[in-house]
Amino acid sequence: MGHHHPMEDSNRSTNHRLETLVSQRISRRAVIKGGSTLGVGMMFGGLGLAGCSETSDAAASLKLGFAAVPKSTADVVTVPAGYTAKPLVSWGDPLFAGGTLPASIHDLTPAQQEAALGDHHDGMYYFGLSAAGLPDRSNSLRGLLAINHEAITEDFTHVKGPTFNNLDAAGRLQAADAAATPPKLDSSRTSSDECLKEMALHGITVVEIEKSVSGYRYVQGGSFNRRITPYTPVLLSGPASGSDLVKTKYDSVGRKARGTLNNCANGFTPWGTYLTCEENWAGYFGQYGTVTPEQARYGLGRHGFQNLRWYTAPDPVGTGDAADLMSRFQLNATGADASADYRNEANTFGYVVEIDPYDPSSTPKKRTALGRFSHEGCWPKAIKGKRLGFYMGDDSKGEYFYKFVTDAIFTGTESRQNDILDNGVLHVAIFNADGTGRWQPLLASDLALGMTAAEIAVHTRVAADRAGATKMDRPEWTAVHPGNGEVYLTLTKNDQRALVATPGKQAVDPANPRAYKDHDGGFSKTGNNNGHVIRIRETSDDPAATTFRWDIYVFGAEADAPTNVNLSGLSDDNDFSSPDGLWFDPRGVLWLQTDDDAYLDETNCMMLAGIPGQLGDGGPITVNNRIDGASAAVVTVAGKKVSADNLRRFLVGPKGSEITGIDMTPDRKALFVNIQHPGELGGFADYRQTGAFVQQSSFNALETVDGQKRARSTTLVITKDDGGEIAL
Repeated sequence: MGHHHPMEDSNRSTNHRLETLVSQRISRRAVIKGGSTLGVGMMFGGLGLAGCSETSDAAASLKLGFAAVPKSTADVVTVPAGYTAKPLVSWGDPLFAGGTLPASIHDLTPAQQEAALGDHHDGMYYFGLSAAGLPDRSNSLRGLLAINHEAITEDFTHVKGPTFNNLDAAGRLQAADAAATPPKLDSSRTSSDECLKEMALHGITVVEIEKSVSGYRYVQGGSFNRRITPYTPVLLSGPASGSDLVKTKYDSVGRKARGTLNNCANGFTPWGTYLTCEENWAGYFGQYGTVTPEQARYGLGRHGFQNLRWYTAPDPVGTGDAADLMSRFQLNATGADASADYRNEANTFGYVVEIDPYDPSSTPKKRTALGRFSHEGCWPKAIKGKRLGFYMGDDSKGEYFYKFVTDAIFTGTESRQNDILDNGVLHVAIFNADGTGRWQPLLASDLALGMTAAEIAVHTRVAADRAGATKMDRPEWTAVHPGNGEVYLTLTKNDQRALVATPGKQAVDPANPRAYKDHDGGFSKTGNNNGHVIRIRETSDDPAATTFRWDIYVFGAEADAPTNVNLSGLSDDNDFSSPDGLWFDPRGVLWLQTDDDAYLDETNCMMLAGIPGQLGDGGPITVNNRIDGASAAVVTVAGKKVSADNLRRFLVGPKGSEITGIDMTPDRKALFVNIQHPGELGGFADYRQTGAFVQQSSFNALETVDGQKRARSTTLVITKDDGGEIAL
């Protein structure tokens, strides 16, 4: 991906499960038989309760009502004719009374940035608000947007990007090597203020919005406005809380921590709270000492894989808490025990964080029972009278698909102040070649795991390795179909997928059946370059079920790709690559967003809308994998062909952007979408030597001092010009 999303790659487990099962044919009869209708009273999108049969009938009659947007490489946002997209909130917009937007975005001080919108807008959720300021899930005129801020574009943040010492002769960053003789030092940051500002760009924004006669606007100075950053005190709850694994100098008891990082996808709870998910948190940490096997399993290393290197910054003027904020990213064991240093600090990141958007004074809680990994989304399935299920991807190559099942039975009357997410069972998915699968519980009582409950919560990947989970092609966002309860999962891509298993490579299997070389000359990676979307239906549609059936909804591909790659028959109206964001609106329309680098020669990233049908509505698809003329690993899976009638392109973003984050108002007449890191591939070309700035995009930019424009991550509001419902 772009430099904002360096890929952690640490799964060297030997659990194969499906990796050696090739040339397996899935019985169509096995795919389509069985299952039952959803129980009445399923909670969808936090907007209300609907009976399954009513919702299913409505979904079956849905028809897309817009013309497909053509592919584009222009530096604009393109939406269908009859629609308008406007910026709502952008990086740097002041949240509180008296705040102002500077002429140059890089002029914001750390304190100003902490009081303004962060960067790299990602997952997002709309919470309705009554005129009296009370929760009102049906209100489309006033509400709160909770917005994740995943990362930053370093070259845009400061006048000439971040500054470093100890660069090599070519002015490039050095990697640390403590074992070298003499020791090779990491390139280090020169400015603590730069680092503090970068921290303030991360985290979450809660911002009040309202609709006026001129459309939607954000409310500067709104009483609910809030920033949550890597500075913010948080609580550790669940099985890891109080364990030796999370004790640090900040809290020797192990129940408190600071902040949240790399907040990517999101979720929500039926009781009205926001779930933000910590994804590539590992890259912010460094360590000059010994890396433990558990740290290595999460990609933690001597100098991380982000260019930020906060752990190398000098102490700020005045030291104190600010110095501690940065030194905590250095994981060396320097004290007598964990309470004297930050050797365990990384163990306090990698969780789902629950936030009450309606209470700005509330303390966020990291729900450790839901596991620790590169969290991508946490989407619920809630049926009255049953336990709740929350579905999560681990966004790294060859990682796993998880579900958390609560001990509590869902009643629909839960208050926002509860600890339901602290008690339950975490499961990991195993996909069988015959179109069935099972959820393997990760339990301390399982002698095969040999782990305590706290260890499972903190070292979840190790537990999943031992459980034999299926290695997937970068499991990302999850979504639950509001009509039939099926669970969808985007598998963005995986250049480690291969015809046969070798060290560091995973052989194709029925759930991840493609390995090929991109047919365009400008992109030569092999593997599953364009990704796919998989869907499951759980036995009896029960969130607590331990078995399921699965098929593949759609394979990403370029329209003119060979038929062994374009398996879903995509056309110019709906071809795409690297599915990432995923969401069902309350009507049953599926929204699919991309974060791609394999197709950028022909189009910027995009968003599509579809009417997806249901599991088993396709048939067997034979995948003939070929790399450089070699043909091997023929896999037959259940899948479907997708036409522009039921999947078509709705939006194309500006240059260098990822399209991510989505929600709509309860009346379905306003759609919120995030444009993340426009112009990402622009910046200072070798700026440490020349100061030259290469501009890729000027989307929604502010004028800078030198006359250049630097694009800003932005939340859009999209409306239909005739005031009607979106997409239909």
